[in-house]
Amino acid sequence: MIGGGSWATAIVKMLCENNVYVHWWMRSQTDIAHIIHYRHNPSYLSGVEINLEKVNPTYDLRKSIAEAEIVVLAVPAAFIADVLKRLAIDDLKNKVVVSAIKGMIPIENSLITKYVMRKFNVPASHLLAIAGPCHAEEVALEKQSYLTIGGQDIDKAQQFANLLKGRYIKASVVTDIDGVEYCAVMKNVIALACGIAHGLGYGDNFHAVLVSNAMQEIRRFLDVIEPHPRDLNGSAYLGDLLVTTYSQFSRNRTFGSMIGRGYSVKSAQLEMKMIAEGYYAVKIIYEINKKYKVNMPITKAVYHILYEKALPTAEFQLLKDVLK
Repeated sequence: MIGGGSWATAIVKMLCENNVYVHWWMRSQTDIAHIIHYRHNPSYLSGVEINLEKVNPTYDLRKSIAEAEIVVLAVPAAFIADVLKRLAIDDLKNKVVVSAIKGMIPIENSLITKYVMRKFNVPASHLLAIAGPCHAEEVALEKQSYLTIGGQDIDKAQQFANLLKGRYIKASVVTDIDGVEYCAVMKNVIALACGIAHGLGYGDNFHAVLVSNAMQEIRRFLDVIEPHPRDLNGSAYLGDLLVTTYSQFSRNRTFGSMIGRGYSVKSAQLEMKMIAEGYYAVKIIYEINKKYKVNMPITKAVYHILYEKALPTAEFQLLKDVLK
């Protein structure tokens, strides 16, 4: 497990409950020492007890990967490239690499699995992605939750899904790994839009229209950039979108709401103290779409607000006239 945040902590919990031994790398040596001494992550999901008979918290990234068969990436997308720079190309040889990151590599505008494939020569058959709908906070509370594992190799995807299944976790598989990853990225952008709308005082009626139009926007984009037979009404797509746009635990919705209420981007980031992946994702999707020119009014509005300092009130006045 690479990453020390709430989602990494939740996945460690799921794996340990299925008797999987986890080498858990995180950047903070202070947090590692705290986990070893007190058996919980001091920074995220502190109510989750860490079973040290099944977890090895470590700062030695290359050694932890060498001793593992499966490598799960759960570092925010903006920072994962810097973490992976510590590795040699052969460090991921013969490993199954799982992206639990709901974002893309900035500057390169790349999906996480595509980046790993290109930089480390990991074959497509050894790459998987985790999709929701599933919030780390509800995993910590052991609320009934569902996961979808995307992977071209259905057997490997199923094997990993089986490692996560449990009393309150169900996990299914799909072969549409690219669609699952793109949808996980775009639902964060939509959650930002829903948060901005909430901050501006729009109600549930508008929220519902915004989400239904967003699903159409996602469909148009995916049909152009990654054509694949997929059911966007499935849990990995529509389900993940709904939970991210409606949930009290959605950091992207929270971030957007702060922007709608008048916070600057910088002040919202400082107050949250957590990464809202949608902030980086909207710029990447906007730039990718310069080539494809898909009609994406919601993405465009969020981009203008966050990166061109457009007034949220003005952008949503324009947006509400194009929604149906």
